[in-house]
Amino acid sequence: MLADAGVASRRDCELAVKAGRIRVNGSPVHKLPCWVRPGRDLVELDGVVVDTTRRGRVDRSAYVYVAANKPRGVISTARDPEGRPHVVGLVQGLVPRGQRVYPVGRLDSDSTGLVLLTNDGELAHRLAHPRFGVAKRYRVTVQGRLEGEAIARLRRGFYLADSDSIAHSKGTTGPAGTGRRAAIDDIKVIKTFRDRATGDVSLLDVTLREGQNREIRRLLARVGLRVRRLERVAIGPLQLRSLKPGAARRLSRAEVDSLKRAVLLS
Repeated sequence: MLADAGVASRRDCELAVKAGRIRVNGSPVHKLPCWVRPGRDLVELDGVVVDTTRRGRVDRSAYVYVAANKPRGVISTARDPEGRPHVVGLVQGLVPRGQRVYPVGRLDSDSTGLVLLTNDGELAHRLAHPRFGVAKRYRVTVQGRLEGEAIARLRRGFYLADSDSIAHSKGTTGPAGTGRRAAIDDIKVIKTFRDRATGDVSLLDVTLREGQNREIRRLLARVGLRVRRLERVAIGPLQLRSLKPGAARRLSRAEVDSLKRAVLLS
């Protein structure tokens, strides 16, 4: 089914399954066969939704690339059984009739900022896969003051288990095997100021090249900092710039080309 949808060759799809990169209705699939109902079950590769109703690759001339500024409370999926607003709903007016686009990667409901949506499966896969190391940049406002030792600990990283909670405000790097290691690639303090009601507040510039679920929030919680606001401002060379919350726009040819160069896709 994945190969028929134009994701990759059958062999590569089998390897993706064995590597645990495929999820069906939110659950990882580790072996074949796995039965899927096209158009009804939600299938994801590296967090990117696969259109299981499609057969064969999309004509390149029909590829659509859209940037949206996701507001808080909107979820980063193509649909939601609970009826919550989702990012695909923000871009419907920019997508030709009969076409479908899907978000590349995710932002949690409480986070805002840049989301890329496309029906170019190969580009989406490469942008989301950690092997290509595409940097994602965030502006993060935290309660508290971030200083030297905490910055060093964040760059060294922590082991985050699936059950790890952002409520755990302290921790150690832990031994290998206690979870999956996560680290912040780069972090800068833009400014720190005093809020009369809550105390010290810091504005941070954070870069990740491989993301886990709510990773920035969980890592900052490990050094005792609570995230007040998190906004993604860039995906590789693609910038949020002045796009207003809830707004969306089609990417220029130059922007698409720069994204493809970033993932070695000619």
